[in-house]
Amino acid sequence: MQPTATSVLSMLREKDASFSWQQLLADVITAFDCTTGTIHTLDKSSGLLTLQAHQGIPPFLLPKMEAIPIGKGMAGIAAERRQPVEMCNLQTDGSGVARPAAKETKVEGSIAVPMLLDGELYGTLGIAKPVPYDFTEEEKTDLLKIGEEVSRHLNGRGVNLS
Repeated sequence: MQPTATSVLSMLREKDASFSWQQLLADVITAFDCTTGTIHTLDKSSGLLTLQAHQGIPPFLLPKMEAIPIGKGMAGIAAERRQPVEMCNLQTDGSGVARPAAKETKVEGSIAVPMLLDGELYGTLGIAKPVPYDFTEEEKTDLLKIGEEVSRHLNGRGVNLS
């Protein structure tokens, strides 16, 4: 059975659940019918978003994604604004939100959401499709809920991720 947003949330809410970053990302990507994604956590000492898991990212781009300053690129802006940042077509974006190298992913419909718990930032979750796409309000809400559950873990009040 393919993961859904509901099944991902249920897994994250299980009392003694244990999950890997990579498996979590793979399940989220599948649940939202995407092909590409990243999970970054906030390194409080450096203030940078640190890459924990990735899928579908060309290897030559990984060094640029390992540590992202708050306010830079989609993940950094989602973290700064504490709200989802979305692009229907990253390939044709002229807003400057997406970094030029991001276009090398060859994805189009993309979204980055902050992982928040009680207003505190714990990281970001980003997913993308290879076609133009506008994420629905329900999808945005589900992604934010997933981010909240991951944040609960990072705060020591939830599942064990490795």
